[in-house]
This record gives sequence, structure tokens and C-alpha cells, in this order.
Amino acid sequence: MSITDKKQAILDTALRLFVAQGFHATTTAAIARQAGVATGTLFHHFPSKDALMQHLFLSIKQEFADAIIASDQPSGELKQDAKHLWFSALNWAIDNPLKQAFFQQYSMSPTVEQAVRMQAMNTILGFIGDLIEQGQTQGVIAPYPVALMQDNCHGQFLAATRYFIDNPDTWQQASHKEASFNLFWQAMASPR
Repeated sequence: MSITDKKQAILDTALRLFVAQGFHATTTAAIARQAGVATGTLFHHFPSKDALMQHLFLSIKQEFADAIIASDQPSGELKQDAKHLWFSALNWAIDNPLKQAFFQQYSMSPTVEQAVRMQAMNTILGFIGDLIEQGQTQGVIAPYPVALMQDNCHGQFLAATRYFIDNPDTWQQASHKEASFNLFWQAMASPR
């Protein structure tokens, strides 16, 4: 197994165990054993379990952001563009249930340091803040603090994905999908 393969095996195993057992119940020894690597190899790549968690969190956030950006097809109409991005994000969550379960558990967890969450929100998902600011400039998005709006978007995404994962039959219903976007948009839109 190459160094890259070992690191990926550690990350894949950590993801699976963190979701199944929780961060605190998962030991580095269990991660190494189930990944098929020595504990020293795990610590070569990640100096601590916290460092492993942070790397996993940021790498999955980056994968999520890359998927959304890759699907972007700007129409020039902010609400339509937001709707496309919303459904791209939800599709990613449905297509990646283990990674989404990880987000559900750790996105707001004190296990993930505030600085790491801020890096994810402001750097990796910075394009969302840019869209909010664009919408505020156009008078389409409410003039609330951008950081608060970003956290609100994130919370609504987590709530919608939790609903669709818990009620998988509703994901196939256009009325539920449309309602999820409308709830999101109403929270963002400028009061008229």
C-alpha cells in the first residue's frame, strides 16, 4: 500500500468510525487497526486525533464545495442560481450519505475548532458569502450580517438534508423539494 493509499485508508476508516461510534469513542488505535496501518503511520500523517478530524472535516467540505461549484450554471438571475446551488448541495448530500452523516454530527460540534469552521465557511464555502453580498447589493437578499446569513444557510441545509435522509420517499416528491428551497429562500430574501 502506497503512502497516499495509507493516508486515504486512514481517512476513510476515521470517517466511518466517527459516524458510527462518535469522535470521543473512536480511538486512534481502532482507526489504525481497521485501516490496516500501524498506529505510528497514522501519527505520521496526523499528529493527533483532533488533527485527523480537522483534516477530514476540511477535505469533505472542499469536496462538497467543489461539487457545487462544478454544477454551477449561472443564469444571471440570483434566485434561480441560488435554487440550482441549493439542489446541487442537496443532491450531493443524498449521493454521499456517510459524508453527510459526518456533517450532521460535526458541523456545529465543539469537537471542530471555531477556527476550522470559519476556514470552511469563509474560504472553502466563501462563494456563498459572495452570492449573499451580491444579492444584498441588488436588494434581493436581506441586509443582515453576511456571517450570520452564511450560518443560517448552513443550518437550513443541515435541517433539509436531515429531513430528506430521515424521510427518503419525500426526496422523490417535487412538492417537498420545492418547499425546501422556498423555506431557504424566504429566510434569505429581502423583506418587501
